[in-house]
Amino acid sequence: MPRKRVAVVLAVAASASLSLISPAQATHSWNNYHWARTASAFTLPVGNQLAAGADWHGHLATSVADWSSSTTLKLSAAPSTSTKRCSMVKGTVQVCASSYGRNGWLGLASISVSGGHITQGSAKMNDTYFSMATYNNPNEKLHVMCQEIGHTFGLGHTSEDGSSQNTCMDYFSNTGPHAASTVSTHPNAHDFEQIATMYAHLDASTTVAATPTSSARNEVGVERSTWGQEVERGEHGEFSIFVREFGYGEKVITHVTWA
Repeated sequence: MPRKRVAVVLAVAASASLSLISPAQATHSWNNYHWARTASAFTLPVGNQLAAGADWHGHLATSVADWSSSTTLKLSAAPSTSTKRCSMVKGTVQVCASSYGRNGWLGLASISVSGGHITQGSAKMNDTYFSMATYNNPNEKLHVMCQEIGHTFGLGHTSEDGSSQNTCMDYFSNTGPHAASTVSTHPNAHDFEQIATMYAHLDASTTVAATPTSSARNEVGVERSTWGQEVERGEHGEFSIFVREFGYGEKVITHVTWA
């Protein structure tokens, strides 16, 4: 399996057992985690915590517009607060990029889940690596940004063998000989079909925030020491899964893809 850029942190506040955690299937829904909402179409706020002047702003704007092509899910961009910590905010997805250090991970996408419903999310890009020549190109950054956001509303990967399905949810790498390639930098029709399937039913309540409020519960840091116990490692060491127990049936499940 080729090297991949993105680390996915699934912050799960739920009583689901580890036996329910599995790689994305052909449908590429991530364990059927989804936001609760009372209408067939909904808008999810995306908070911009990117540093002023960073080129990630353009990639975020493109990804927000791309995912909003869905007839089910729209994304709305919130003002920038430029916060390195990238704390999650209940009812929203928060997006950040900063130099988090040579700690081995390239990106972290986090979702808190309760009762099968996503309640908050965040996506972090590690500029310590993205400032290096290997990763520092617009196609690789757009692929990562698009995929991280896709994870936060319940999408998994379409494949993990390095091939391109021309979706940002695949494991194609826009680096090296493919640095100039624009494939796999946007969602495709299958992604939108999957979203429609995931959100085909209605819920009795909503976890999408009309008025976002800060939430410090079940935060996941950028340090490995905050991820809990490693319970699984990929065949070639390309990824790991960590679990951190919070008690009362709440836990953080961390999926990391290493540089």
